[in-house]
Amino acid sequence: MTTATSDAAQRPPELTGQTVVVIGGSGGIGLETARRARAEGAAVIVTGRDPDRLKRAAADVGALDSAAFDATDPDALARFFGALPETIDHVMVTAGGPYYAPLADLDRERAHRDFDGHVWLAVAVAQHAVGRVRPGGTLLFMGGTGGRSRGPGLSLIAAGTAALPALIANLAVEVAPIRVNLIAAGFVDTPLSSELLGDDLEARRDQLRATLPIERVVGPADVAALAVHLMANTALTGATYDIDGGQQLIHRT
Repeated sequence: MTTATSDAAQRPPELTGQTVVVIGGSGGIGLETARRARAEGAAVIVTGRDPDRLKRAAADVGALDSAAFDATDPDALARFFGALPETIDHVMVTAGGPYYAPLADLDRERAHRDFDGHVWLAVAVAQHAVGRVRPGGTLLFMGGTGGRSRGPGLSLIAAGTAALPALIANLAVEVAPIRVNLIAAGFVDTPLSSELLGDDLEARRDQLRATLPIERVVGPADVAALAVHLMANTALTGATYDIDGGQQLIHRT
């Protein structure tokens, strides 16, 4: 029995009868959030770019439906929202990964894709959500804390990291009473982290276990628990919620 399932068995589920859409729900944080939402009584709709991977994820969580498409494609995103149930309760967006590159190597086209996959995607989802997400429902986006540091390779991600909290706060005013929040994660032990770090992954895990105040590595289930709480707690909107195990409190990050 998973932690999410056992927790839900001790109390009434928090999302009974609600519908949660996870854009980028075929793996990692998105998949774990879909799993947690199901344990809390929600119906879930998951999306991803890879049809085969998405099919496995949808079967894993018992999804109500799934859709394979690129969320940064405006037409595909519009078609997806148009095909959703008339009213949904929550949308979480985890699509896209960070783009790190030294200034001399920054690629303009990839930088544009990164912008579209983070800042512009949040705007587009908010536009489509009006009239579809119920009043008091949630738009929930993923950001990070890594871009708050300064150093080679961080120029682009630093700009996005600074922009997202301001954007989310303003969207919360513009689309109210729909609620809008941002999760800013530090290192999370996901397949994406494995892809980015390669052979250095285990050393990074060891370093974090030795230095983080929580003395363990943050995992997708930790982020999923926060995500579901933000969906369930109707007093929360327009804010950024850090989840990094205290990573920002130590000198070596």
